[in-house]
Amino acid sequence: MSTRVSIKEASLFLGFSEQRIRTLCRFKAIAAEKIGSIWVINKRSMEKYSESMKHIIAEDHPAYNVGQQLKPIALSFFSGAMGLDLGIEKAGFDIRLACEVDKYCRQTIAINRPNTALLSDINDYEASDIKNAARLTNEDIDLIVGGPPCQAFSTAGKRKGFNDDRGNAFLKFLQLSIDLNPKYIVLENVRGLLSCPMEHRPHEHRGEGYPDLSEDELKGGALNFALKMLDKSGYGYSFELYNSANFGTSQTRERVIIICSRNGQTPPFLTPSHSDNPKFGLPQWNTLKQCISNIDKHDHLNFPEKRLKYYRLLKSGQNWKNLPVDLQKEAMGKSYFSGGGKTGFLRRLSWDKPSPTLVTHPAMPATDLGHPVESRPLSIQEYKRIQQFPDDWKLAGPLIQQYKQVGNAVPIGLGYAVGKHIQDLLESIEIKNIPSFKYSRYKNTSSKEWKIQFNIAKEKLLKNI
Repeated sequence: MSTRVSIKEASLFLGFSEQRIRTLCRFKAIAAEKIGSIWVINKRSMEKYSESMKHIIAEDHPAYNVGQQLKPIALSFFSGAMGLDLGIEKAGFDIRLACEVDKYCRQTIAINRPNTALLSDINDYEASDIKNAARLTNEDIDLIVGGPPCQAFSTAGKRKGFNDDRGNAFLKFLQLSIDLNPKYIVLENVRGLLSCPMEHRPHEHRGEGYPDLSEDELKGGALNFALKMLDKSGYGYSFELYNSANFGTSQTRERVIIICSRNGQTPPFLTPSHSDNPKFGLPQWNTLKQCISNIDKHDHLNFPEKRLKYYRLLKSGQNWKNLPVDLQKEAMGKSYFSGGGKTGFLRRLSWDKPSPTLVTHPAMPATDLGHPVESRPLSIQEYKRIQQFPDDWKLAGPLIQQYKQVGNAVPIGLGYAVGKHIQDLLESIEIKNIPSFKYSRYKNTSSKEWKIQFNIAKEKLLKNI
């Protein structure tokens, strides 16, 4: 058996361009010798390098192996494990660049898409840096996508808005996107963005004896500020809170998607492919059983034994409320007497419904994601299926970090819907929305409805002033 391989063989094995393999040889990252003008690589060294790729921090690098441009170009920011990007790629885009600061996500990107340009902290770059890394000269950028960190806007957090470093990353993304001037910008975020103020005033500093809230302190002030930036730049936009189950995902994950158009027109909403309402004539939502019932291998965290005691008494679709009352009190402790639905405690998922939103840890007490029949949390393989990642998509880092990467991702089905939508807009294909289709369970989530509500709040503020 040969102990030496060619540049081409190493390229196929590692999934890198031949150009990058030569660079690794020159810098002795892989043991190789040059015979004339041809590199010959030590096979064992190449295999060791492949193993080490799972544990190292991926370095910044430009796009490799850029050939004749046949597909529309997309640039990705806050790329994570590339869920949104894979959907957009599936719709026909060339994801030329990924920008991500998390070391495990960076390594995942490098392993699976080694030719895609990789950059780190968005705050370190200007438009010229992005173009250079993506090997763009005079090409027009078709699409920029990004999901800035959502903690600054999450209803579960402190709601610091743009006064949080993560909120500033949101503004940096928006300004950088405007500077790069793509045909379309797509921004993804959590529902909390719709109600988060730009400046948060503590509740103890409101009311009698304190000045009225300013426009930036109103609910939705952060989004209003961002929309003003888009208005000033000439971009038209629309947004809605989309339930990913309406786009073929076995998960009821909801995300705000803002679509911005350089031509100044208001883009139509996404076209759903599924519905839980038969009146629209669409296929029914996909269920969890359809998604995860045929997986052979499972790597998963474990529930503590004291929790397993109760899980063994529960069936598919049940939670702590299905236990006898005396066991409910025993299992929940002080939480039994607190308010709220608490439906995430001791929760077995239902086979016959989509999964609820995947979280970054499937065994946290208040957001358990228990398997429908087995006494364990969902496995990472099941996480990948629910988020629609390919089974062979490699995840870097320890198991807990793999859950985090997949749990934070946008479902690929929703990403594909976005990508297909932009493709249709680029090709001037007519997009027909379904009248009265309810994208989300919440009210006033579309751009038109949201603006009406925000303007009403602003008018009340002006009257008070």
